[in-house]
Amino acid sequence: MAKHETNPINTEDILNKYRAAGKIHQQIMKEAREKIKIGMNIYEYARSIDERIIELGGGSAFPINISFNDAAAHDTPLLNDPRIFGADVVKIDVGVHVDGYIADGAMTIDLSGKHAGLVKASEEALKAAIDTVRAGTTTLQIGAAVEETITSLGFKPVKNLMGHGLAQYTAHAEPSVPNIKSAGAGAELRAGDTIAIEPFATDGIGYVENGGIKEIYSQAKLKPTRIQFVRKVLDQICTYNGLPFAKRWLDSDKLDLALIQLERERIITSYPVLIEASGGMVSQAEHTVIVTENGCEVTTRD
Repeated sequence: MAKHETNPINTEDILNKYRAAGKIHQQIMKEAREKIKIGMNIYEYARSIDERIIELGGGSAFPINISFNDAAAHDTPLLNDPRIFGADVVKIDVGVHVDGYIADGAMTIDLSGKHAGLVKASEEALKAAIDTVRAGTTTLQIGAAVEETITSLGFKPVKNLMGHGLAQYTAHAEPSVPNIKSAGAGAELRAGDTIAIEPFATDGIGYVENGGIKEIYSQAKLKPTRIQFVRKVLDQICTYNGLPFAKRWLDSDKLDLALIQLERERIITSYPVLIEASGGMVSQAEHTVIVTENGCEVTTRD
């Protein structure tokens, strides 16, 4: 059985910060569900959530993902994005942190009114997965619960998307948490591990590919750059402490050039929008859980 190196929670202070992030996340998701309406501009929606996280005492652990229909993840608004919500299947994925300790959770809102079964598939898979979690559970057992639930409801899991561990200022840590039965050696969970479980269900083939849009980045390493305007952008990026950031959060009249240069130098990495390869609709559900000896604490669930 594979081991993972992410440290489990080892102090009450850290545990309380994970819980505080979870409380903020619960409130944000409640308001996000109430606020979304057909005809609303997605940039204004995202900006209001960014601001609300700060008002409630947290920080954004990553840019809000607002992914439509066959897009599974990593779609976030451009600055002054003109897009509006229509009769879409919308995935809302939000990360909140308190001193770097993260609550990560997602929901699917079916504004079309035509895909209730698909939404239910990811939600029920998440419930089934959470029910398996306790110290000693393997990530393979979680993946099996996800796949069995989704397929029993007539859909497919997205096999190349996974949940993940969480650590301070690290939104994607070990272990990876699969959404299918067969996924390598797996890892055994320990009391104090913090993981995000996020089933994706689809009526397509169950595989995502990179799309052509990328608006989310993260800093991959600390390295100086000689070009002055690029260095100014990098100074802004460093304030996010390695957490993912949105292009719209940065200010530069040469922003596109700066990002291209930073990516070329491998100082930053980008996260293209992920699209279901066959064009199938995708739903997502996600919670953050802290593993205990006899179960788990779900920080993002009210």
